[in-house]
Amino acid sequence: MASNNFIDYVKINCRSGNGGAGSAHFFRAKGLPNGGPDGGDGGRGGHIILEGNSQLWTLLHLQYQKHQFAENGTNGGEALCTGAQGKDIIIQVPLGTIARNAETGEKKVEITEHGQRIILTPGGRGGLGNDHFKSATNQAPTYAQPGEPGIDELVILELKLLADVGLVGFPNAGKSTLLSVVSAAKPKIADYAFTTLTPNLGVVAYRDYKSFVMADIPGIIEGAAEGRGLGIRFLKHIERNSILLFLISVDSNDIADEYEILLSELRQFNPELLEKKRLLAITKADLIDDELEAEMRATLPTDLPTVFISSLTNKNIMPLKDMIWQALNAKD
Repeated sequence: MASNNFIDYVKINCRSGNGGAGSAHFFRAKGLPNGGPDGGDGGRGGHIILEGNSQLWTLLHLQYQKHQFAENGTNGGEALCTGAQGKDIIIQVPLGTIARNAETGEKKVEITEHGQRIILTPGGRGGLGNDHFKSATNQAPTYAQPGEPGIDELVILELKLLADVGLVGFPNAGKSTLLSVVSAAKPKIADYAFTTLTPNLGVVAYRDYKSFVMADIPGIIEGAAEGRGLGIRFLKHIERNSILLFLISVDSNDIADEYEILLSELRQFNPELLEKKRLLAITKADLIDDELEAEMRATLPTDLPTVFISSLTNKNIMPLKDMIWQALNAKD
């Protein structure tokens, strides 16, 4: 997922189609100059529809398609002929897309499954023809309903990545390196802060052909929940992860303190994030020996499943996968 191709927020103008007008026609034939009403109904205006597509990972394709206008329905005709419906506009979006009203911020729809279709902006209903208004006291109604107008609105589409495991940590904690080792994802990796500027997803192969999805979120810094650094922009993606895997480098000055800072940032952004299952991986474990690892382990939180790993030497990578898989499939 190239950094300049990852778009997780777009504002689009949706205009559904107007409904066609009903017809006020009367049947006429040789020898029957005053036939009854036979006006048909107008056709429905086209809907704007969102459809989930598991092959999409970004809203990039909508960045330059910000005007989505559906067709109008056609008017009803004679002989009870119903007008044609306006053509719907179907917008394919990644799983995890939320649509909001741009003015109120109210959530309209949410797409979470492949193939799921939800009407975002409904088209106007077609008007009824005069045949519907005949009665014993009014056998020749001369009126029919106009079509219902469509809706013209601004809609915000916001993507929150759907992943089983979200990697949480400070810049240079080794998140991108781990993702590159356990999956086919190729995130940018370098020895400086904020190498990762966009989220990256990778499918992690597990035993017996099983797999799970891991998301590398750009590094969090202290104060991210208040707008510092890059973290605030991407913290929303953590909301959709089933498990949070905290990564802290073995060369940290205080691993326990760094873990508490990360928890604090998540708590400030959304307290519900702390209700998710949490795991801890101490990265770059190839830099220490077994004796120092034992000493460090004694200072770590006791209520948190923890493993020391090295993406460079593959130390404990499989035990880490086992730990993740057990957490994903544990009964609450």
